[in-house]
Amino acid sequence: MLSLLLFQAVPLSGSGAEELDRCLALMSHGDTDALGRLYELTHKAVFGYVLSLLKNAHDAEDVSQETFVRAHLNAGSYVSQGKPMAWLMRIARNLSLMRMREAKRTVSMSPEDWMEAFADRPDFSHEDAEALSVLLDTLSDGDREIVALHALTGLKHREIAVMLDLALPTVLSRYNRALKKLRAALEGGQNG
Repeated sequence: MLSLLLFQAVPLSGSGAEELDRCLALMSHGDTDALGRLYELTHKAVFGYVLSLLKNAHDAEDVSQETFVRAHLNAGSYVSQGKPMAWLMRIARNLSLMRMREAKRTVSMSPEDWMEAFADRPDFSHEDAEALSVLLDTLSDGDREIVALHALTGLKHREIAVMLDLALPTVLSRYNRALKKLRAALEGGQNG
């Protein structure tokens, strides 16, 4: 499948989560180098997730940056439970929802918008942009969010269920249904 998943998911267990936890602990004491490291490890996943919600590259960039500002300001309130990426994504989600409420809009991005958003990705082609545009427009906002959280951030389905306040079977069902829709859209585009 098109690298819907254009981003490497940050490992959420083991050393990846431990490193993010360390960054947040250091940030709570004002360490800006730790903020830089957190950004380096997670910015692509945060941006990809926010972009999947807002469908506007400029708004996604603003919200992504605000996510890291908020994470820095609130690092002292973070309680390590081995899920630092879920904490960061919750901030990104809340800021995205606030932005959508303020703007009361989401706009589909054209392939050109996608190309601009991923200009720093040499492996991202115009064909990828066209496919991504069609694929993301195929899914409902809720299904797109579940797929993005799992694919872009590596969150487990049960973590997504808790984050979105949904039953685990609902998340699993919507995720699997979304993947079927994406496969059908891809196959339809390749046959058409």
